[in-house]
Amino acid sequence: MAVLSAAALGGGKPVMKPIEQTARRAVPGNDAPPHPEEMKAKVKLRAGKRVLVTATARTTPAGLISVGVMVAAILLSTAVLVHAARRKL
Repeated sequence: MAVLSAAALGGGKPVMKPIEQTARRAVPGNDAPPHPEEMKAKVKLRAGKRVLVTATARTTPAGLISVGVMVAAILLSTAVLVHAARRKL
């Protein structure tokens, strides 16, 4: 949706969208266009009669690869630190 400016319509001040519309569009899943290779997951966890936890996730194959690279980097750096700590003992 394009924001029309009052200058384009012949007025002086630009027309602003209300903050409620902007905030509603910022919430994931409202108007976000789907990615062609997007993967979705939804989990509902119930504990007792009163507690219900719902979690949703959206990702792409590129996102999964980047998470894998970050985890590998963390594990590799941890292994190097453990090795260096053991060598000094």
